[in-house]
Amino acid sequence: MTSATGGEPFGRCLLGHADALYGYALRLTRRAADAEELVQESYVRALTGAASFQGGNLKAWLFQILRNTYIDLHHRARPQPAALGADGLDGPDERELFCDDLELDRLRRLIAADIEVALGRLTEESRSIILLDVEGFTETEVAQMMGCPVGTVKSRLARARALLRQKLKDYAR
Repeated sequence: MTSATGGEPFGRCLLGHADALYGYALRLTRRAADAEELVQESYVRALTGAASFQGGNLKAWLFQILRNTYIDLHHRARPQPAALGADGLDGPDERELFCDDLELDRLRRLIAADIEVALGRLTEESRSIILLDVEGFTETEVAQMMGCPVGTVKSRLARARALLRQKLKDYAR
């Protein structure tokens, strides 16, 4: 099966979004092993349902599958786990970005850890909508993924941003 864009195999197009899906899954599950499982299951569901993809934004379609898979596997199947700090995550190694400036690297890690903690303290819905926004999806795409009106997305996003700003207010000084 080929994609609607460029004739590239559909599976290869799907894999082009693996890093973004993993990052989203990691922030939803807060555990590397759970994130890997979630991404794998999402790809299985995407490949199984490939015929239902009608074209359009493949990345948004995959994120919607991942979000629905997360709800199916983690939210409904288990009680909500206690929030972990950034130290509990196995995220990408940022040292490669700033290998010649160790102090800047340390500062970036500290700030990233505080952001991860602040995100972890948000509700699941608020965290999800912030992460989809950061990922670059439009409010319309987010509304389709979450199955709600665009106006609801706008108000939820505004509230989630306000909560995140409040939790990170010390950085505004």
